[in-house]
Amino acid sequence: MNSRCGWAGTDPLYIAYHDAEWGVPVRDPRILFEFMVLEGAQAGLAWITVLRKRARYREVFDGFDPERIARYDEAKRAALLADPGIIRNRAKVEAAVGNARAWLALQDSGIDPVEWLWGFVEGTPRQNAWPSLAEVPAKTAESEAMSRALLARGFKFVGGTICYAFMQAVGMVNDHTVDCFRHRELAATVPTR
Repeated sequence: MNSRCGWAGTDPLYIAYHDAEWGVPVRDPRILFEFMVLEGAQAGLAWITVLRKRARYREVFDGFDPERIARYDEAKRAALLADPGIIRNRAKVEAAVGNARAWLALQDSGIDPVEWLWGFVEGTPRQNAWPSLAEVPAKTAESEAMSRALLARGFKFVGGTICYAFMQAVGMVNDHTVDCFRHRELAATVPTR
């Protein structure tokens, strides 16, 4: 039996996420934007809560297409806030719309959001070697720098801790503990999705 990071627990959804997604380098702009929105939605909640609602988020947020989300009007935002399948927090819904607009503004200014975000780790996943979960930081100098840069460009729900969770999720850092089978796999192959 493979040893996993302790946070994966026993929930099959969490285990599947840990084994197949968490820490795998992502360079697909839509997936990066999805994780930016979902990590912001997770603020103050357990990640499993977001995972359980992710399918509905994908449906009602138009597959996390920033161009469509940026055009959401009051009626669409009200419908989102009435949908029990997502986290119904006005500030988080408004942030998703605002972040879509900020994402498009990056593109309009000639900046590739994928390359720009990956630039905070110099384009290469950081291979950490944490012996235990207790040693994994909540934020780093890189996540704080990302946070400041995103906030300066109008993004919301992108504090240093949220940015670090984003960096972990999209494989900018390999924070699987060293006893986890995924740590070795990701350090050896660095797959990209």
